[in-house]
Formats: sequence, structure tokens, C-alpha cells
Amino acid sequence: MPKTTPADLSLELGVPQKRIRDFLRARHGLLPPGTTRWELDDVGADEVRSALADPSGSIATWTLEPGDTVRRRAIHRAFGGQQQGGISTPVRLPHDILIFTDPEAGARYGYDAHEGLREDGSYSYTGEGQIGDHRFVRGNLAILNSADAGRTLRLLRTRGVDATYVGAFTLDDPAYRLEVIPDMKGNPRTGIIFNLVPLDAQVAMLPAYGSAADQPEDAFVDFAATPRTWSPPDYSDVVLPGTVTSQIVTERTVTRVEFELQSDFGNWLTAQGTPPRRLPLRAGSVVIEPDVFVKDRAWIVEAKRSTARGYVRTAIGQVLDYAHVAERAGQRLTPVILLPGMPEPDLVDLIARLGIVLVVRDGDDGFRVEPVN
Repeated sequence: MPKTTPADLSLELGVPQKRIRDFLRARHGLLPPGTTRWELDDVGADEVRSALADPSGSIATWTLEPGDTVRRRAIHRAFGGQQQGGISTPVRLPHDILIFTDPEAGARYGYDAHEGLREDGSYSYTGEGQIGDHRFVRGNLAILNSADAGRTLRLLRTRGVDATYVGAFTLDDPAYRLEVIPDMKGNPRTGIIFNLVPLDAQVAMLPAYGSAADQPEDAFVDFAATPRTWSPPDYSDVVLPGTVTSQIVTERTVTRVEFELQSDFGNWLTAQGTPPRRLPLRAGSVVIEPDVFVKDRAWIVEAKRSTARGYVRTAIGQVLDYAHVAERAGQRLTPVILLPGMPEPDLVDLIARLGIVLVVRDGDDGFRVEPVN
């Protein structure tokens, strides 16, 4: 018979797990060495119920902690909410929205191509609706309005009848994007992909974005030891036609200035006899990849389309992170920032002080390397 855990009892009783663990330690002492959590038989569980049950029926509060695994039906028994679908808005949790994701099941319908943990640490989550274009109704509308309503998004990864609490999230900016995704019959339709960012979560439990397989955190060398073939990105401007549903009207133009810069830089490197490569890297729970890897120069490159301060500051943080992760994978590489022109003098000085090489466009086809001071 399955044992009862403090997580199970916290759902049932509506009390924090810390209070339950404190009661158990006071009654039974510390856990034996090598034991990581309390697992109670019926007698032990009833002992906790008798001591901590609240007969007043007070308003429910969220009590699970990241990493807790419980039966999904126990969650709905404690808080209510929709038991079918991926988005639940329990009446007894007015400040929370529960989001359930099953990456394995979603992969059968092609959802994994647009879901998962992204390089920047955000999580892409597909909205609800199995047939036809997604609309901002019911659960989708609740998520869209969650930040303004002060509601926390609580993400749970399901497998069979169990649900594991990943943690608390909120909406990123932008809050969502639209993608062409398949419906349950394989027909293309417009899907809402929400952009979630963690507040307090164990994101290592989530798969990487775009069908990337789960990998152990120590698999750095597997990614860094095998550079991939680089090809110039398509830098023609892409206009995605406006999509109109009953509640969605959008038109997006994606500029490719940065891609053009990368493409010209790659051609210049090739002409110099130092062709570029790709270098995916495992970084904690995600896979990250610099814009360009130049093996023959030991360069790891981040490109930005503008010399504005905000772009340069972002590039500095990104390229130093790439170099840090690459070093953990056994490759000592020089961080390089690629820009379309020279930034402000104080930024040039900052880049040099940090040991970063600056490469700027020099004419239509050439590039100039600014040495580190």
C-alpha cells in the first residue's frame, strides 16, 4: 500500500508541510540517516490528522513544494478546479492558476516542437484547445490576465495519475506568441504559446525546448566535444500574415538585421581561412548556443543588431555566460561581441576591461577586430 507523505497530508489538511514535519520531528525525532522524506503508514497519518486538522474550513492555501509528487486527483479533491485539460482555476485557490503539462503525451501530437525550457530560462507552454484555432477564452484567458489579477501560475508535470509540482511562474514580456501547431487530428491551426518565467521552481524537471531530449546536468562534454556545421541564417525580412480569430488579431514583422550581420561575418571568416561552426552547450537545465563558434581562433561569439547600450549590456552578459559554460565543458574560449558599428567609448572600454574581443563591421564586406587592452 502506498505510504502517505507530508505533501499528501498538506493537501488534505490545508496546512504547510513545514508544520507537519515539525510535528513529526517533535513526536518521532529526526529521520534516519539516508532517508530523505517522511513516509507514513495509516496509523502515523491518522496521528497527524488528529493533531493538525482544521475543522473551521478556512480558505485553502497552496501547500506543495517544488519536487513534491502527489496524485492529481488529490489536488482537485483539495482545491477543486477543472480535472480535464491542462489549465485549472480552482475556486478555493483564488490567487493561483494550476497548469498541468505532460511532455511525453504532448510529443505524440507535435506540441513538443514549441514547448520546453528555452535558453533564456523561460518556459514555453501551449494553451488549451484540442481542435481549431486557440482563442483567449476560459483557461487561456485566465493565464493572459493572471499578472494583472495577481494570480500565481503553478506548473505541474504529469505522468499517468501522478503530478509533480515544478514551481511558481509568472508571465514573461511578451506574454505569448502565436505558432502554427497541429490539432489532435494533425491539421494545422493557430496555437497560443505562453512565455512563462520561474519565480520559485525546479526547472531541471522540465524538458528543453523544441524536442530536445532530457539530458543529465553533467553532460557538458557531450555537447561541447562535437561542434556542428554552421550555415548562414536567412536574413530576409519575414512577414507573418495576420491571424484573425474571434479574439486574436495580430501581425508580426520579424527583422533580420542581426542575421544579416552574422551571415556576412561567417562569410568573412571563411574567406580568412577560419570558417565558423556551431557549438551547442549544456548549461544547467537548458541547452544554449552562441551565435558563432570559431574553432580555429578559439572564439565564442554573440552578435547584436544595434550598438545601443541595452544591446551591448545584454551581449556582455550572454557571451561571458557562454565562455563560462564552455570552460566547464573543457574548452577555454575567448568571448567575442559582434556589432554593426562602434558603441559608445565607455562601453568599448568596459568590453576591453572584461577581456572581451570586439568585432565591428568595416565597410560593406569586411570586419575589424578591436584588440583587448
